[in-house]
Amino acid sequence: MSQDAPPAKEISAEQDAREEALVRQVLAAFDGTPSPRLKQLVQALARHLHAFVRETRPTPREWEAAIGFLTACGQISDDRRQEFVLLSDVLGLSMQTIAVNNEARGDATEATVLGPFFVEGSPEIPIGGDMSGAAAGEPCWVEGVVRDTAGEPVPRARIEVWEADADGRYDVQYGDGRTAGRAHLHSDDQGRFAFWGVTPTPYPIPSDGPVGDLLRATGRSPMRASHLHFMVSAGGLRTLVTHIFVRGCAYLERDSVFGVKESLIRDFVRQEAGTPAPGGREVSGPWTRVRFDIVLAPDQGAQDTGAERR
Repeated sequence: MSQDAPPAKEISAEQDAREEALVRQVLAAFDGTPSPRLKQLVQALARHLHAFVRETRPTPREWEAAIGFLTACGQISDDRRQEFVLLSDVLGLSMQTIAVNNEARGDATEATVLGPFFVEGSPEIPIGGDMSGAAAGEPCWVEGVVRDTAGEPVPRARIEVWEADADGRYDVQYGDGRTAGRAHLHSDDQGRFAFWGVTPTPYPIPSDGPVGDLLRATGRSPMRASHLHFMVSAGGLRTLVTHIFVRGCAYLERDSVFGVKESLIRDFVRQEAGTPAPGGREVSGPWTRVRFDIVLAPDQGAQDTGAERR
């Protein structure tokens, strides 16, 4: 906020009435919206935006700065970078949206943010394959089982995985068309899955744009806690978007997008050089291994049992 913000002052009854009348006028303008849901959304947005302005009473200069900030978010966005996703993330809106759309259901695995670096069309790997490609980093073996909330294994679940390399960059951030640190695989008939990746490390979200300016102005760090992304889907079950986080990471309690949940923190167990690796892989140096068992909730409107799975 600028230094020329007006001091707090008592608002007269007449002024309050004028402001309230404008709110009513704006809401009434949307009364004829054909879609009930769209009407609910735009009227609620208008109410909250007007409430924000009436509470904080921004100056014209501050309003112009806000418009400029949003304009800059749009200008820096392209098919590889979505600054509005970053803005939603650092304001906690992404996590709040996830929370209201992923209600607790038994021991279903908790969801967290998708993030801006998911890409459709990742290469498929077999169980035990390597998703790291050319991504630099310490090898990491990941294994687990996909089950439903009744404890039954989920065969042929599609498991998308993606992560940053040891330099804290995703493949799409290099701009050379590489595909690395991302893949998908399917669970076997017992719901089991396993793959090689790289041990996650902390990294900053892109901070060279308006969202980075906002973080610096508010004294916040752009760092994300070390993590590995998952998106898991199967017929009749709720698609899960989540991460696992590295226990002991210095940023677990100050993740810039509020994505860390205690239930998603895992031990990445270090293996010394020479330790036999799964599948007979020869690893010249140290590596890590982690187990992540996944529980999928029933899809909304689907029955807990008898749902057909693709």
